[in-house]
Amino acid sequence: MSVVLEKEQISTLPVIKWAGGKRQLLFEIQKNMPKSYKRYFEPFIGGGAVFFETQPKNAYISDINEELVNLYSVIQNNPNDLIENLYKYENSKEYFLKIRGIDRESKYKKWSAIQKASRFIYLNRTCFNGLYRVNSKGEFNVPFGNYSNPRIVDEDNILNCSKLLKETEIKCADFSAILNCVEKGDFVYFDPPYVPLNDTSSFTSYTKEGFGIDMQFKLRDVCDELDSKGVKFLLSNSDTKIINELYLSYNIKKVFASRAINANAKGRGKIMEVLVRNY
Repeated sequence: MSVVLEKEQISTLPVIKWAGGKRQLLFEIQKNMPKSYKRYFEPFIGGGAVFFETQPKNAYISDINEELVNLYSVIQNNPNDLIENLYKYENSKEYFLKIRGIDRESKYKKWSAIQKASRFIYLNRTCFNGLYRVNSKGEFNVPFGNYSNPRIVDEDNILNCSKLLKETEIKCADFSAILNCVEKGDFVYFDPPYVPLNDTSSFTSYTKEGFGIDMQFKLRDVCDELDSKGVKFLLSNSDTKIINELYLSYNIKKVFASRAINANAKGRGKIMEVLVRNY
């Protein structure tokens, strides 16, 4: 039995822009998803392009990024307060730097969940290329984007996303935590930080801990355990030697994807990625 909501019921788009976001690859991903499953899991939720397009009922989403998880929790429970708070922000470099620097101050710990969520959206919509990047101390460090009229408040979309998220379990957890709650017949979509194509293309600073090659091995081990439990999984990653070797025993499909976030405009063309599945 399919767990997908009827498309005409609700219209939802990602609330934030995210490095490695899957909007350009949605057709290929959905074409390769199982036709039916019990419950949907997405442990690297990021911008949630696949989740918001697929609109699964009773889903489970998670991430290790506390700020990101807080954002989705606030959208789930306090969308109107979030919208009201977003209207206070200004689009200027001086104001941006002031808001960006607040996480260096002790008072930031006293900010409410709603204040932190609205700051997250504001910085995402006004920073350079919509990147989310932190330093080793967990401090946001992306420069000002200098956009003339960024859409900081999108009321309708936030309210629609809230409706979908009300049916969703949201956790701040490592991706391996799904092993405690998945059951046979469930489906997991993995969109981890990608293995870099070369030494200069690495971008894994979504959290201060990063995501190294050892985590890619851990993720493969989780996929092996899911497979042994009768859980279907689909995984996106870069078309690299290590990924092709790690998932040699599974179905690997090569697909072209648009690189949406790159500091160099010449590096934003089509690149080869892989979709790995166990069905």
